[in-house]
Amino acid sequence: MKKIAILGSTGSIGTSTLSICEAFPDRYQPIALAAGSNVDLAFKQAARWRPQIISLSTQRHAETLKAHLAAVNITGIEVLFGTPGTIRVATLPEVEFVVSAIVGVAGLEATYAAVQAGKHIGLANKECLVAAGDLVLAAAQAKGVALLPIDSEHNAVHQCMRGGTPAEVAQVWLTASGGPFRNLPAEKFAAITPAQALKHPTWVMGQRITIDSATMMNKGFEVIEACHLFQLPPDRVRVTVHPQSTVHSLVEFVDGSILAQISVTDMRLPILYALAYPERPASNLKFDLSQLSQLDFSQPDLDRFPCLRLAYEAAASGPSACIALNAADEVAVAAFLSGQIPFLGIPDTIERVLELTPAHRPASIPEVLAIDQKARETAESVISQR
Repeated sequence: MKKIAILGSTGSIGTSTLSICEAFPDRYQPIALAAGSNVDLAFKQAARWRPQIISLSTQRHAETLKAHLAAVNITGIEVLFGTPGTIRVATLPEVEFVVSAIVGVAGLEATYAAVQAGKHIGLANKECLVAAGDLVLAAAQAKGVALLPIDSEHNAVHQCMRGGTPAEVAQVWLTASGGPFRNLPAEKFAAITPAQALKHPTWVMGQRITIDSATMMNKGFEVIEACHLFQLPPDRVRVTVHPQSTVHSLVEFVDGSILAQISVTDMRLPILYALAYPERPASNLKFDLSQLSQLDFSQPDLDRFPCLRLAYEAAASGPSACIALNAADEVAVAAFLSGQIPFLGIPDTIERVLELTPAHRPASIPEVLAIDQKARETAESVISQR
């Protein structure tokens, strides 16, 4: 029985992880949950799983959850809140495996603390490596911790790389659906609305990641994450637009062989892979081979999707640029969703923030967070001046 903690238990990855626990009750037991601000769902999860600890985003939410639990005579669950609560969830001594699924840099401190505590990590929070990849990877190596990717693309690469040694890898290919605007004429991008951008053709996700998919910034983050996870320079991490989303990624080896990973578009499969690695337990997540009747691949248009270009530039520039890229994107996406800026204002804002961010290699997580905060303030300033 593997005892697990879930950071972001009420999000899509968190609920999918709990469904895996439901399907494999003899293998996985969630004993610590960080649930954010969704008190109703946190209550249902606490009542179902009876974790030792559950943490909410604020004290008010924690007090509300305590009252709900007391009202139905559920006792023995420690209810915490804020970053200290999330860190406690991630570092609980009994926990063997941590699923890191809090969106954004908010999950960085707890994930880093889990690594420092020697916990193996199922990583669904790409921003941890975008903002602090060098620090997280160094800590994982020092502690002998496995970082197992849950993002479908990186999970696919991880699976394919089992077919050769790192020295035999020529390059990796991350597939991208192309989002809802893959075929939209460039002259129509200025009029894109939030409602249009939130209609992803393949995946059901949170608002920020859905907008990031529409701008292809999400793929840019994945490029940076792959550079860290697989120790590759940016020019050996390629992106190919694959609208069918059946091939999740590919690895090209030096002899010319290419291995592709194909599976259902269901996040439960990469979650199960990460939880069970190096085993492959039997599951009912089967793929219909008839979906392979047509496979299209094409180069992404960096002129129409400048966010992907900016991500490659940040990856080549260094850590402070990657931190600023993520921070500026989060602020710009929120501004787009609230109607403050147009769709094309997202890459415009990010590019200006990158120009204003000095090169620096942070030596600690507090330094990373300081650069992140400064970039957010710069982004807010850029937006207010539009």
